[in-house]
Amino acid sequence: MDSAGLGDRAARLLSRAIRIPTVNPPGNEASLAALYVETLRAAGLEGELIETPHGVEPGQDPGARGSAARRAGAWGRLRGTGAGRPVVLLSHLDVVPADPLEWELDPFSGAIRDGRVHGRGALDAKGVSVIHLLALTELSRRESPLSRDLIFLATPDEERGGRLGAGYVTRERPELLGNAELMLTEGGGIQPGGGETPAIWAVTVNEKTPCWLELRTTGETRHSAAPAPDAAVPRLIAALDRVRRIETPITVLPEVADMFRAMGAAAPDESRAGYRDLSRALREDPAFRRRFLRNPSRNALVRDTIAITVLEGALSTNVVPGTARAELDVRLLPGTSCSAFRAQLAEVIDDDAVLIRELMSFTPTRPSPGEGSPLLRAIRTIAAAEEPGAVVVPRLIGGSTDAHWFRELGIASYGFVPRRLAPSDALGIHGRNEAVSIQNLEDAVRILVELLVVLDADTQP
Repeated sequence: MDSAGLGDRAARLLSRAIRIPTVNPPGNEASLAALYVETLRAAGLEGELIETPHGVEPGQDPGARGSAARRAGAWGRLRGTGAGRPVVLLSHLDVVPADPLEWELDPFSGAIRDGRVHGRGALDAKGVSVIHLLALTELSRRESPLSRDLIFLATPDEERGGRLGAGYVTRERPELLGNAELMLTEGGGIQPGGGETPAIWAVTVNEKTPCWLELRTTGETRHSAAPAPDAAVPRLIAALDRVRRIETPITVLPEVADMFRAMGAAAPDESRAGYRDLSRALREDPAFRRRFLRNPSRNALVRDTIAITVLEGALSTNVVPGTARAELDVRLLPGTSCSAFRAQLAEVIDDDAVLIRELMSFTPTRPSPGEGSPLLRAIRTIAAAEEPGAVVVPRLIGGSTDAHWFRELGIASYGFVPRRLAPSDALGIHGRNEAVSIQNLEDAVRILVELLVVLDADTQP
């Protein structure tokens, strides 16, 4: 592969993408989708703008901002010989909000400075789209085609659940997927090693299920000089106080046990024995249990979690509002339904005047195959060549991606983007000062190309 200028090309395209506003809501992703389609076609590849619904988000009023936004996805294809079933490279176009006052650089400037591309979406997930797109353009220069079609798919609305993006494609445009067998998307990557600690190549095979809930209370609107004890806001606060005290039970799923067993070599000395048998250690070793659960990311892998994220009451200090509401972002381990959790929550709140409504939930999916997966075999091969001693870890993640829409169709979907991100780098995802190095972009494209070539060799008859 001729990689001359590859990092610079990736940085310039990513900078352009960041400068196109796609904060969701309202999303308005059509202009960015058009940029990707234009780039695909300029490289001689097939490209199509996918018109998607312009509806409103869960919990949003029909007249709220975002209902008129122009939404679309981008699709492209590098044709193979047809000897193998297609591989989909999935990313998303929308981003979460960013407050410029909290950032060192304008989050929507796409600034290229000090060898890095800065801005909202550099990692999540405009950077992923650019890596996927350039991998296709690089592979299109090969003298002989791959056995599998490679399908580029960048969808809107992922940050709000994907119903209007990936959900629409899987429901209404499944022909775009071409009977795909495998998918690569966000949700995993390379954690660099150091000293005696090996690098971790983390590959997501399953994820927790979001269950977004609204709590709503009502009361009499009146002057705040004469408040009533059963007003909407105090009643909501009482309910939320019960919610925040919930301690969900610990459950170690087989894929989580396998994940930590594989990570044992990279664990601190005092935790290695516990990682080898996580369920037993959490049950029988109080010191290990305290250390393990103190980390919010690890805690979220062994229990359902509840985050109180939105609070709304009066618009004026001197008014007792007639309605108060809160939103909860509940993340459920696979095997738990949102409706069942909602019923348990109602029992804990124990107040018929608190109405609980589901804003968004999905059907839990089974994990993608681990051992025996040709994609995981290819990742192991590349990891061994790139970093001898690296540990490939199939894992569950506490967040969620659009992968579940495709797992429901039987497409084995894996979260893995071959970027090297230290934990401090990953803080930019949904956080401040999101950025990615140009070298990381170049390496990620190169490794992804090599990965797809190795996978293709495994496909040959």
